[in-house]
Amino acid sequence: MTNLADRDQLSRFLIDGAGVRGVRVHLRETWQQIRTRVASFNQELPEAAAELLGEAVAASALFTGHAKVDGRLSVQLRGHGALRALFAECTAAGTLRGIAQLAEDGTVSRDLRELGPDAVLAITIENPSRDDREPVRYQGLVELEADSLAGAFEDYFRRSEQLPTRLLLAADENSAAGLMLQKLPGDAGDGDGWSRAGALFDTLSPRELLEWTDEQLVTRLFHEDGVQMLGTKPLAFGCSCSRERVESMLASLGEEEAHAALTDGEAVVRCEFCGQSYRFSTEQITGLFTPGPDVQPAPERTQ
Repeated sequence: MTNLADRDQLSRFLIDGAGVRGVRVHLRETWQQIRTRVASFNQELPEAAAELLGEAVAASALFTGHAKVDGRLSVQLRGHGALRALFAECTAAGTLRGIAQLAEDGTVSRDLRELGPDAVLAITIENPSRDDREPVRYQGLVELEADSLAGAFEDYFRRSEQLPTRLLLAADENSAAGLMLQKLPGDAGDGDGWSRAGALFDTLSPRELLEWTDEQLVTRLFHEDGVQMLGTKPLAFGCSCSRERVESMLASLGEEEAHAALTDGEAVVRCEFCGQSYRFSTEQITGLFTPGPDVQPAPERTQ
């Protein structure tokens, strides 16, 4: 069983002798909360869809341990088969959320190549701007030539960063986890370091990734090269929805469409990530499109 201390956290480490950096993520309570909330919208997720969502959630957390993220990082997958969309997001604060959208019929496949020719997998980083204006967004599109999320992301990092990368993702009904290794730039480590780390990486099974503690994983795989733990970060479920954001969404629809959302004098908007409901009366909807009173400057007083 997984040690309680290793649940719901991101761990970073360095394999000194091989010149390789690593990030490991393990999610238990966080993954169970996400899965329960998604199931409340889709009934129970098919096993393949649940596993893909768990892997995407673990990947979004893994990548925040690799890239500079001051805001949020998301993994988005869209297809035209039984699995229509996956979305997973991790913030710089370590909060995660995720969602899956399914077609009304069809069987979800774990093979990404069956999502259709127009399927899209993207990694998006959204960081706050320095002048408090619109966030700064960076997006990378991931080619879907591999059959798995891990394989697709490995190809992406090799092509975009030109650094050898290994990635393993796993999820079941209880836990989700990920491990990412990347060769350090330059000549760090000995000549065979990356090959040696990769060969040891290949001995790790998805079940071991889900069940082993950080200490077990780095000791059993990489102890001969010396491992330096670089710190951990707690992870937890969290949603960024708010009444203000829902108001902005309704305002963006336009007055006519926003009023069309009213039923018996009330519009109810439910967040698909956390289930929180936001209620608006007819007057409140109208108020979204009513300009506020002009504020006149106070007259200067004569001294």
